[in-house]
Amino acid sequence: MPLTNTQYDIILRGYENRQLNNRHELERRMKYVYDNIPDYRRIEDEIASLSVEHTRRYLEGDGSAIEEMKLKLAELSAQKTSLLTNAGLPKDYLKPSYTCPDCKDTGYIDGVKCHCFKQAMIDLLYEQSNIRDMLQSENFDTLSYEFYKDEDLSRFKNAVITCRNFIKNFNSDYHNLFFYGTVGTGKSFLSNCVAKELIEHGHSVIYFSSAALFDLLSKYSFDYKNRDEQFELHNDLYQCDLLIIDDLGTELTNQFTASRLFSLLNERHMGKKATVISTNLSLEELRNRYSDRIFSRITSHYEICKLTGPDIRMHKKRLLNRK
Repeated sequence: MPLTNTQYDIILRGYENRQLNNRHELERRMKYVYDNIPDYRRIEDEIASLSVEHTRRYLEGDGSAIEEMKLKLAELSAQKTSLLTNAGLPKDYLKPSYTCPDCKDTGYIDGVKCHCFKQAMIDLLYEQSNIRDMLQSENFDTLSYEFYKDEDLSRFKNAVITCRNFIKNFNSDYHNLFFYGTVGTGKSFLSNCVAKELIEHGHSVIYFSSAALFDLLSKYSFDYKNRDEQFELHNDLYQCDLLIIDDLGTELTNQFTASRLFSLLNERHMGKKATVISTNLSLEELRNRYSDRIFSRITSHYEICKLTGPDIRMHKKRLLNRK
C-alpha cells in the first residue's frame, strides 16, 4: 500500500506510544504490588537466586539441577499468583497488557501487517481525505435510482458502472473520471462512493472543493512564512493515489488558477496518479473558462460522465419539509 514515509512514521509513532503507555502501566502495577504485598518481591528475589544457583549446578555437571529448578519455579509461581488473588487482584495483573494482543503492539505478525496496522492505515487515510463524515452517508450502500427517469436514469446507471469499473481496475489501469452536468444530479455523490471504496482498500485519497484547493495552492505560492506547514499537504496533492476536485468552477477563476490547475493535472497525469473532477459547468463553459490545454487534457485523458435530471438535494429537502 503506497503510504508516504511521513504517513508510515505517524503510524509507527502511534505504536511506540502504545508500547510506552503499556510499559508505564505495568510499572505502575508493579509498584503497587511491591508496596502492598511485600512477600511478592521476596519471592521474585528467591526466583532470581534459585535460577542462578541451579544454572551453576547444571554447568558443574549436576544433571538433576534443571528439573529441580522447574519444579521449584512452578511452586514459587503458584505462590505469586496466590498472593495476587488473595489481595483481590487478577492473577494476570502483572502480565504485560497490549492494545492489540495479536501483534503485541508491534503492528506486525511474522513480518505481515497486523489487522490493527491496516485499520490504522485506513483511519489515517480517512483523516487525510477530509471527507470522513461525508462518506458515512454518501456511499454505494446508500445509492438509489429512485430520483431518476428515462435518459437521466440511463446516464446515472452508466456512471455507476463506470465508477465500479474504475475501482475494480484501479490497481492495474490508470484512469481518471470527469463528472459534469446540472446541479444536484449525483456528481459529488459518485465521487464520494469512489473515495470510500478506495480508502477502504488502503489507497490514499484527498478530497478538496475547488475553492479550498486553489486557496491552498495560493497560500503555498505566496505565504512564505507558513510554507513549511503546508509542504506535506501540498506535496500529497501530487502524490496521493486519488485526488478529488469537487465543484470545479466555483473558485475565482483567473490566470493563476488556470495555470496551477494545468500544472496539477499534468503532473498527476505524468505520474499516472488518478484524479476525479466534478463540475456544474458544461464542456463548452469548461473550455471558455480555462485554457485549451486544460480542456484537451481532460477530454483526452478522463472518462467523461454527463449527469442530468432534477436537483436531488432540493427534492429531498422538500420531502423533509412536508413531514
